[in-house]
Amino acid sequence: MSQKRKSTNRLKRELFNHLGIIFGSLFFAAGYSWFLLPYNMAPGGVGGISQILYTFLGIPNGVGMFILNVPLFIISFIFIGKSFGSKSIYGMVVSALMTDLFNVKTLAKIGIISDLSKHTFLLDGRTIYAMLPPEEIFLSAIAGSVLLGLGLGIIFRFRGSTGGTDIPVALIKQKANISIGTAYYFVESGIILAVALFLKDPKLLIWGYINMFITTRITDIASEGMPYIKGVYIITNHVDEVRGAIFDHLDRGLTILNGKSGFNQRDIEVIFCVLNRRQVPLLTDLVREIDPTAFMVLTDVYDVMGYGFKSRKLDLRDK
Repeated sequence: MSQKRKSTNRLKRELFNHLGIIFGSLFFAAGYSWFLLPYNMAPGGVGGISQILYTFLGIPNGVGMFILNVPLFIISFIFIGKSFGSKSIYGMVVSALMTDLFNVKTLAKIGIISDLSKHTFLLDGRTIYAMLPPEEIFLSAIAGSVLLGLGLGIIFRFRGSTGGTDIPVALIKQKANISIGTAYYFVESGIILAVALFLKDPKLLIWGYINMFITTRITDIASEGMPYIKGVYIITNHVDEVRGAIFDHLDRGLTILNGKSGFNQRDIEVIFCVLNRRQVPLLTDLVREIDPTAFMVLTDVYDVMGYGFKSRKLDLRDK
């Protein structure tokens, strides 16, 4: 494949990824603005902290998310390296912008919602703007969590991120040598607890954990499906190039299996690699760029023991 064609394909792929992040941000914003934030039910993350800023300082939730993410990204560059790239920053900005743009009150101002009174409710002495009334708060929790998880999954699928708790989780894992799952549990639980304490509503603890459970499951399914680890078989005429790309860009090991073509009985080499689900889109891009005719098989891997997966010594800094 010529260098010019590779550059054109890369440009198209990047444009597609950026459009995909915008598409995911629409669901992300709808889940937050229409169903969760009006009832202070964000499942942790910077969205949870933004509720506190909105309640006490009147800062719009999207603006609050942006303000909170800026120092987090700076910290990540200083202590972790460039693990959170340009598309992560782009995803953070777009999702924060969409959160305020999709606010029910804003949609009424620009004429998308014709009758704001249908979405105006009184809850605990304060006026809220939501898609569903307070008596259907459980349905709001489910709908908001599903939309939020779907949005996050789509953003991850197109190699973006919304920043947020990914950064302190990475720092905790790096400094304390604990698993990513445990780090997420501590960070998100701390935020949910803080929201409940600052807003003086113990029920928010329950809603926060319900929302976090639903959101994380939908995010997994939307981004790359379950389970977290994937196995990939690759049949290509450019084995050395693909092998080098996996080492250079994914920092993953692989095994080259000797096989035989069923059609013409010629000897072939099959690359087998195990990686996490967020690396699958990048691997697909790399293989397509090197060999558009390559044959790939993606399989679920339910458990892996070895370097890079269950080790608590994984260094998250850039190499």
